[in-house]
Amino acid sequence: MRNIETKARVDDLDLVRERALTVAAQDRGAQHDTDTYFRVSNGRLKLRVSQGVPGGTLIAYQRPDRRGSRDSDYRLVPISDPDALREVLSETLGVLVEVRKRRHLLIYGATRIHLDEVEDLGTFVELETVLGDQSRDAAEAEHAFLVDALGLNAGSTVAGSYSDLLMERNG
Repeated sequence: MRNIETKARVDDLDLVRERALTVAAQDRGAQHDTDTYFRVSNGRLKLRVSQGVPGGTLIAYQRPDRRGSRDSDYRLVPISDPDALREVLSETLGVLVEVRKRRHLLIYGATRIHLDEVEDLGTFVELETVLGDQSRDAAEAEHAFLVDALGLNAGSTVAGSYSDLLMERNG
């Protein structure tokens, strides 16, 4: 699977949420996630567990570490026993870092709008426009529309993942 992704640091998540609702994004509520990132030689691999949700999701992805919009290739695998998988992957690959966040999800067309409060890092907006049924041009236009409508400027975009930012912060 592939999406177009933009991640930006923001000061006011409530303002961004209001802007998203103004353009008719659908509010899907909030959840608390813990993402455990593992040491891998290619791309990124994380196990996501969401509070109050049974099981978890193993997420493997590759994308360039650059600011602005970029393509991300990813694979999602549902996991019925995330504790056992975390233990096995920790022993065999090693853990890079754990990222804890409160994520508020909104949907606009083919785009997931994530309003994230990341522990020890601050507040961010992440847009993920899925390249699926619509054309590449239509997906890029939708993505660019939301970047503009939500007030995400190029100077606030983040190149890496939350794991990179947290490891950098922690030295």
